[in-house]
This record gives sequence, structure tokens and C-alpha cells, in this order.
Amino acid sequence: MTAKTTPLRELPADLDRERLPRHVAAIMDGNGRWAKSRGLPRIMGHQRGVDALKNLLRCCDDWGVKALTAYAFSTENWGRPLEEVDFLMTLFERVLRQQLQEMMAENVRIRFVGNLKTLPASLQAEIDRSMEMTAENSGIEFTVATNYGGRQEILEACRSIATQVRDGKLQPEDIDEALFKRHLYTANIGDPDLLIRTSGEMRISNFLLWQVAYAELYVTETLWPDFDRAEFHRALSAYQKRDRRFGKV
Repeated sequence: MTAKTTPLRELPADLDRERLPRHVAAIMDGNGRWAKSRGLPRIMGHQRGVDALKNLLRCCDDWGVKALTAYAFSTENWGRPLEEVDFLMTLFERVLRQQLQEMMAENVRIRFVGNLKTLPASLQAEIDRSMEMTAENSGIEFTVATNYGGRQEILEACRSIATQVRDGKLQPEDIDEALFKRHLYTANIGDPDLLIRTSGEMRISNFLLWQVAYAELYVTETLWPDFDRAEFHRALSAYQKRDRRFGKV
């Protein structure tokens, strides 16, 4: 069966199901540039970016990738124009409200990580509702990093552990990688196997600094709104050609 006639839900024949990444993370970069190149306002790029994310989530589910984490809004993004930030907050809230029933129907479990307490109250309410309603779903694990910063996450974990040491609940020798990981936002989420960054930028941008220690990195010049199944296929093909030694010979 040729690639053109392969059903969308079917894993492409050149990919090995046994060697798929369990967990894919994505830095969704290039929405603004995509819009600018078409003479559109930046907010139109963000709207198209939501469609690209929905398509990737469905593709992961179809092809057997068990978890997807998306970098939706960083702690540094508050420095963008107020109009754009306000639009993004409204967009997040609207998408959650509109897509919740669809996520329930598709058995998606959604989680949010980051400093959620500083988000608009109405958005926090939608986040809480979506996590509560999908908590028992057993399908793909979809994590959305919102108001997230890797350095902030590590600092908060250090403060929490230091407080427990000060209060006599922990001894310094009790601190190991497993304990530290339990204090991260992503405590109950496995580390990514593959980190995808779109738009060609060669940096991690303060995303999952602890968690991507041994993730395979894949960078594409494609802007996020144009990242489709064909692009994801190429990312997975590249991943399966890697020799993952985890520092060993």
C-alpha cells in the first residue's frame, strides 16, 4: 500500500511500532512568523497553531505514541504585547471549553503543568474542570505546559525540599534524583523520549530542563502551523535512526 493510500490511523509501514517514542514533547514555535509571512495578524497564527496541535494529538493517538506534552505558554511570554497575551488566555479558555467533550469521547487525559495560580481565574476554572473530568480516562496522556518555566520549576522544587529539610522531615542524604523528581510539576509524568522544535531555532527555551536530559532532539525549519502528519512522520523516522545509549557505550 502506498503512502498516499495508507489510512490516516495506520502507522506508516517504514516505522517500527516497537521503537516508537512513548512520550513526545513539542516546542510549538513559529506561529507569529507564519502569520506575518501571509500578511495576517499574529493571533491568526496562534489559531492555526491550535489546529496543528489538535492534529498532532490525534496522530499520536492513532499511531501509538502514549504521551504528548506541548509548550503552550512560557513564563517569558508575559513580555509579549498585551493584546497578544490577552488573546492567548482567551483562546486557551475557549478551546478547553469547546474541546472537552471531544477529549472525553476520544479518552484523552489532559493535565496542565506550570505556575497555574497566576492565570486568569476563569481559565483556571476551565483547567480544573478539564483535568477533573478526564482524570479517569485511559487513553493518550496530553500535558499542556502553561505559564511554565524550567528554571522556575527547579527553583520551586529546591525550595520545597529545603523547607522539608529545615523542618526535620528530610535529611540531606535523603535527596536523590527520584525524590527531586517528585517535587517537579511533572512528578507523575514520564520524561520525554523525543523533543520536537519547529521553526529551526536551536535552543530548548527553558522547557523541561530536567526532564529532557536524555531526550532525542529533532529540529525542523517548518513553522508550527504547518507541522502535519507528514512532518511528524519525518520526526519519528529520524528518531528511529538514533542510537540511544544514555551515556553508555
